[in-house]
Amino acid sequence: MEYEEFINTVASRAKVSPDQAATLTRATLETLGDRISAGQAEDIAYQLPDGLDDHLRKPPPLRREDHARPFGLDEFVRRVADHPAVDRAHARAGVRAVFTTLREAVTRDEFDDAVAQLPKEFRQVIEPVGAGDRQRRGS
Repeated sequence: MEYEEFINTVASRAKVSPDQAATLTRATLETLGDRISAGQAEDIAYQLPDGLDDHLRKPPPLRREDHARPFGLDEFVRRVADHPAVDRAHARAGVRAVFTTLREAVTRDEFDDAVAQLPKEFRQVIEPVGAGDRQRRGS
């Protein structure tokens, strides 16, 4: 999946403009990078298009050990909403749209490995795979 396709898919799902979708995507991926292990974040980043991959990666002064910071879904959405330029009213829909689009953009194994590091409540923000969904790579 290319950058523009990812952002346009998030925009459509979250019912926001492409500019808002890009901001929501950046904030969600940065927050996900804080929430999952550095190794898993790198594995997902490797499969994302240029322009999205760096949001999961932390440069050396910010890089943490391979341990994720534990926090739940509500805190995750709050952190996304706290990013500059994020419209708080769209934060939850944006998180849902980004996670669902991410599921389509990376292999099933990498996505499942990342979600396995999150509390079960995160599964409620990922749209179920339906008959109209595109087949994920690696499925």
